[in-house]
Amino acid sequence: MVQRHRVADFLWRRSDQPTTTRRVRAYRARPAYEPPAPQATVEVRVAAAALAAAVHRLGGRLYSPKQPGEPLALEPAVWAYRSAYLVERSLGRLQGRPLSLTPMSVPRDDHATGLRRWWSMALRVLTLVAFVVRRPLAAEGATFAGLSAGHAQRETARPTAERWREAFQEVTLTVVEGGHQAYRHLTALSPLQERMLARLGFSSRVYTRLCTVSHEPL
Repeated sequence: MVQRHRVADFLWRRSDQPTTTRRVRAYRARPAYEPPAPQATVEVRVAAAALAAAVHRLGGRLYSPKQPGEPLALEPAVWAYRSAYLVERSLGRLQGRPLSLTPMSVPRDDHATGLRRWWSMALRVLTLVAFVVRRPLAAEGATFAGLSAGHAQRETARPTAERWREAFQEVTLTVVEGGHQAYRHLTALSPLQERMLARLGFSSRVYTRLCTVSHEPL
């Protein structure tokens, strides 16, 4: 138990196993005898100094600057700490929309494993989209406007992939089949959506070629 919970360094233990005898009286043809009666005494104390040192180290994190020859001043060190990547921020997105990693009802364990891996890939896509959009904005010292519903002029230098996705949620592909021919109409891109595709490094043809039949997208 101590080894399994990895608390051996925080406990002081002493055990004693003295052996005594007890008298069993005679019964009918059986004579009286004194069998050994082993006992066990265990004394456990908390190693307060070792426990306090371990608690003091909890949450500790080591950072190494890229400038080994120069000391890092306090202010840039604080900013480096605040801007450090935290994997918890990405994993926290699995607990809410749009991924919503909630208890699953699946008949087999491998199905549950597959779903978790699928959500993990979706999380990587969201993270990559945010990174691709934010990096040039940071390099240019620019901002992007139009992502906040009801606040078209609000600007941000760190747009999220969720807001990026929401801007395309009204896109609709309509397919009308008549006889031996199918007609397709695709919602036209708004100026905001065209700017968003450009920020991702994509041409608007990535979108319009989805519907080559329609000459006048709706």
